[in-house]
Amino acid sequence: MQWYEMLKEYFPEEEMKTKQHLNTLLAEKDHYYLDSSEQHVLLYAEFKTFIFVDYMYVRGTKRHKGVGKQLIHKLKQKGKPIILEAEPQDPNDADTSKRLRFYSREGFKEADSIQYTKHSLLTNERVNLDILYWDPSENETQLSIYTKMIQMYEEIHTFKEFEHYHDVHPRAHDVIHFVKQEHNLPS
Repeated sequence: MQWYEMLKEYFPEEEMKTKQHLNTLLAEKDHYYLDSSEQHVLLYAEFKTFIFVDYMYVRGTKRHKGVGKQLIHKLKQKGKPIILEAEPQDPNDADTSKRLRFYSREGFKEADSIQYTKHSLLTNERVNLDILYWDPSENETQLSIYTKMIQMYEEIHTFKEFEHYHDVHPRAHDVIHFVKQEHNLPS
């Protein structure tokens, strides 16, 4: 099975980019990468100061065998903060809980000061997503994560969007909001 079909099999349509959009990113953005095999797909952008995981999928028969952990550790070795979008926990979808537990075990935190409503140009639906991040220095603020999300959104999600969807996404500041100041709470 090809990498794009693997993604389509797993991710909801409203969270997908077209194959043409992804291929354009891979061909024209020198910091957008595909790592795939018969058991996984990882699409990510490596910026100067952070990494954005666009899609990560591990085939069902290979889950719980360390493949996802290996992929995340490969990215962690770059020593940069890692940011990703995740569906919020849904009691009717066990996969959301499993995914969030996996990222929590890997040291990811939720950027609860950031609200993000993704607008799908494929389905015209809006989906609320959580922003998760891993910070090797443990000095990253949520405001800094917000700034990185704005940069990623403008460079990745909206890249040549009209060419691929004959429409445009809302601008970054219309869908990504920094909603509150961080609290220094004891862990």
